[in-house]
Amino acid sequence: MTTITFDTHELVNELESSGLTRQQSEAVVAVLKKAQGELATKSDLHREILELKVDIVKWVGALMLAQVAVIAALVKLL
Repeated sequence: MTTITFDTHELVNELESSGLTRQQSEAVVAVLKKAQGELATKSDLHREILELKVDIVKWVGALMLAQVAVIAALVKLL
């Protein structure tokens, strides 16, 4: 997963200048850093979609082969 980097010290200073205390600013930055690892990027989503497409194609192919086998078996019985 791709990580997004940002200057935590600068962010703490900016939050402080907007009215938060140092402790509040550091807490906000800590939460952002923790959440950063859980974010999905566009490329992550694209890769997941491609993997799902491959799985769907495999299942459809397998079902088509099974259908052909069932039809062949029915034709033999008749």
